[in-house]
Amino acid sequence: MGQIRILANDGIDDSGKAMLEAAGFEVVTTHIKAEDLPGQLNAFDVITVRSATQVRKDLIDACPNLKVIGRGGVGMDNIDVAYAREKGLAVYNTPAASSRSVAELVIGHVFTLMRQLHVANRAMPISGQADFAKLKKQCSEGYEVMGKTIGIIGFGRIGQEVARIALGLGMSVIATDPLVKEATIDIKVNGALDKINMNIRTVDLNTLLTQSEIITLHIPKADKPVIGKAELSKLKKGVLLINTARGGLFDEDAIIEGLASGQIGGAGIDVFVGEPSPRADILSHPKISLSPHIGGSTAEAQENVGKELAGLIIGHFSK
Repeated sequence: MGQIRILANDGIDDSGKAMLEAAGFEVVTTHIKAEDLPGQLNAFDVITVRSATQVRKDLIDACPNLKVIGRGGVGMDNIDVAYAREKGLAVYNTPAASSRSVAELVIGHVFTLMRQLHVANRAMPISGQADFAKLKKQCSEGYEVMGKTIGIIGFGRIGQEVARIALGLGMSVIATDPLVKEATIDIKVNGALDKINMNIRTVDLNTLLTQSEIITLHIPKADKPVIGKAELSKLKKGVLLINTARGGLFDEDAIIEGLASGQIGGAGIDVFVGEPSPRADILSHPKISLSPHIGGSTAEAQENVGKELAGLIIGHFSK
């Protein structure tokens, strides 16, 4: 076999690229548009993607020379995984690399909603000089996170990282996950030799919905929304809802309805049904804290993703 050629179509961190090149691989980071991929991808042995590039059945069929598909991130909704493996391709992802980054964004949205930072950041540039006292009064009706109960739907790596941060902030944690009965969350302060272990037993979804003051989702793409109109009546009045997982896990019509009625106190949304063109009433809603699908997009996460992906590819061709 000649030199292995890798197309990092959605980019790769320099550290991962350097690892691959040091192992003798050629790495191309020039982005190829979707319509051009079938004609050009067959010149590569490996394609790595993030969330932008789709690797579907027709592309796989058009590229018989392809041997490996790598996904920099957790979910693989943009890859026809089963079909690829059926055709003999290896498919890898990096589930651990961005857990902390996503979890910190969740908590960022929680702080933003609890202290009305989204309201202040929108209003201050427009009326901060003329109506400072009015804005101060409006944004002074905030809350502390300590003592609040956060419900985590999906208790894998990211959900457990959210729990770790939340426990460190003095919050109560409940979680639900059909595949996880119990998890031990270790909390360690930087520089300290000792750590605290907390055992969390998961509960059923209905219990979580009725007991949580904040709810955050960390599950794969689902056939129907997890939070929809049927769930609104079960939620505590004024609950905060956070989605940094997948667009469609919230019924966006139900979210708007719940915000209007006061059943939902606020929402933090990083992922949307209509990406890359989310609906206007979501983007302009005064009770929604927004971010543009950046859950795993920190410098640390990008480096971790690049290194983990590079290691998986090197390991594959070393077998």
